[in-house]
Amino acid sequence: MLRRLLLAFAFGTGLAACAQPTPPAPAAAAPAPGEAAVRATIAAALPGQSIRQLRPAPIAGFTEVVIAGRVLYVSNDGRYVFDGALIDFQTRRNLTEVAMDRLRVEGLRTIPTAERIVFAPRNPKHTVTVFTDISCGYCRLFHQKIAEYNALGIAVEYLFFPRAGEGSEAWAQAEAVWCARDPRQAMTDAKAGKPVPVRECENPVAREFALGREVGVSGTPAIYTAAGVHIGGYLEPARMLQALEALQRQAAAP
Repeated sequence: MLRRLLLAFAFGTGLAACAQPTPPAPAAAAPAPGEAAVRATIAAALPGQSIRQLRPAPIAGFTEVVIAGRVLYVSNDGRYVFDGALIDFQTRRNLTEVAMDRLRVEGLRTIPTAERIVFAPRNPKHTVTVFTDISCGYCRLFHQKIAEYNALGIAVEYLFFPRAGEGSEAWAQAEAVWCARDPRQAMTDAKAGKPVPVRECENPVAREFALGREVGVSGTPAIYTAAGVHIGGYLEPARMLQALEALQRQAAAP
């Protein structure tokens, strides 16, 4: 099957993660051919959901619809809806994942490095963005091994995704970590179960949480490459390096 799908099975994509309730959909975006019919179909099939993006699909007569972190395909007359992986059998590419990768890259670019908590080696070989929840057990396990990831050349850039949402204890913990005098140390303390003094300041927690919803985060840790590829939940450091290097070879292949 597809190399992307094989990687998902090989490295346990999505299995080692703390689950998050299904979020409301993001806002609507630009028009596409057959827009009125497509929007009417989505409104009837998924009432209350909003469309993030519309664009011509890779197959003739269909529109690609991004909604609530998912990609759907709707015929331009609104009659048919396809929800699943669209495979280009000639190239062995999962075009649905390609669309999601593109959306993630665009979204991740909106969060500057200054709004991330970064643990990185001097000369990283790979950089991953990790949506994290301080209350999540797998997130804590991941952070316990942060020095091992760094030693293997993997830079980790944390974004906050308190799964229980605004007003929760995990949300308050995220804000306390960000507002601490030393956010990196506060992150380490919080992941170890140590109390972090409550502080108030302007913080990116709400923006990062909203982005997580937009790109389809459903559990934490949610780990993404610089190319927007979701490599899953918790992975042991050596296995993460294997996954990243396999994706790097795949991207370089003709």
